[in-house]
Amino acid sequence: MENLKDRIKQDGQVLPGNVLKVNSFLNHQIDSDLMYEIGQEFAKRFDNEKITRILTVESSGIAPALMVGLALHVPVVFARKQKSAILNGEVYSAKVYSYTKQVENIVGIDKKFLQADDQVLIIDDFMANGEAVKGLVEIANQAQAKVVGVGIVIEKAFQNGGQALRQAGLRVESLAQIASFTDNQVHFLGEE
Repeated sequence: MENLKDRIKQDGQVLPGNVLKVNSFLNHQIDSDLMYEIGQEFAKRFDNEKITRILTVESSGIAPALMVGLALHVPVVFARKQKSAILNGEVYSAKVYSYTKQVENIVGIDKKFLQADDQVLIIDDFMANGEAVKGLVEIANQAQAKVVGVGIVIEKAFQNGGQALRQAGLRVESLAQIASFTDNQVHFLGEE
């Protein structure tokens, strides 16, 4: 997605520790037009699947997941990171380590929102080591739901998450794959 790559180059900031800050358009302030395009692109890439539910992790994954859900006309379910009074113990849960925040969370989804006959598409904003996706796959497996694919807005292809998920047999579609960061510049896979 060229619009996304252009926006990353224009507004993204490379921080120490191979962190890419894109909070001006993706995960703090959201560019709604760009997010709409992202939703349409994922819907197009997965249009041959019979998706019944979108899964993501709160909070940054919600915006792209919602746009995909809107494009596909299916519900979006997000795994909560913190125990909520409205979740009464009937949850599927998994441990998820955040590369950016360097914390481990237990995420959970109420069992009534994920069924064995669901065809699940996982959507997230970023992927480094793939921990959030692995946690959502674990939750889908607990429900005996089928994961038909994974959509990632920005993948750090120089880290092992995408490769590990693909080697595990998951279909992973990333809209922007970062090959490297050098001198505060972002370089994408396939660039000369």
